[in-house]
Amino acid sequence: MSVTKIFSDCDEAVTDVFDGATVMVGGFGSYGGLPINLIVALSGQGAKDLTIIANMGGVGYELSHRIKPEGYQDSGILFENGQVRKFIGSVPALGGMPPTSPLEKSFNEGKIEIEMVPQGTLAERIRCGAGGLGGFYTPVGAGTTIGEGKEKKVINGREYILELPLTADFALIKAHKADSLGNLVYRKTARCFNPVMAMAAKITIVEVDELVPTGQFDPEVVVTPHLYVDRIVEVPR
Repeated sequence: MSVTKIFSDCDEAVTDVFDGATVMVGGFGSYGGLPINLIVALSGQGAKDLTIIANMGGVGYELSHRIKPEGYQDSGILFENGQVRKFIGSVPALGGMPPTSPLEKSFNEGKIEIEMVPQGTLAERIRCGAGGLGGFYTPVGAGTTIGEGKEKKVINGREYILELPLTADFALIKAHKADSLGNLVYRKTARCFNPVMAMAAKITIVEVDELVPTGQFDPEVVVTPHLYVDRIVEVPR
């Protein structure tokens, strides 16, 4: 008997995220392609000591009004709640724009650890995790604090550093549409990080604008095949 991947709401979909879990959060910036409803559900669920892997650590509700007049919640709520132990990503700060984001505030107070990763390196580390690869050598970060403590190799006269793969217990991602099997179609900036994160987690949870019957998609438009999707929640825009 087949088991449905469709969940009634975001709260149900994140109920088993455990303390100490590693969670990937899709999206490029702080709004486009961000699984906002799943993030809010996780904040209410209360799991703590999380490691969050994301391109950006969020701006928090207060600062979000500068991006979207009515404001919105993002990953910042997880830092405000004290649920995060470590952040791995490429944009943890806002370049000194006051007030500081919840992530910055938590770091300044010594409550969390930050692992800075250049944006392209972050995407590639996740891709390596998805593909079962052992890592890759890159010149990005060599000779800087990014490369401290990492294995180094000189290739064609240039220094490279070894970057290791990233995987997660859960991935929270956003797509435009899904069919009932879990094939995903994205819209605009949602294709940043969401597709690769979907492949790198043990359990991938996706919120979508619309759920459609299986067979409705042209296979050419499917970006994430259903094999990588475990749970689907329809959250109409």
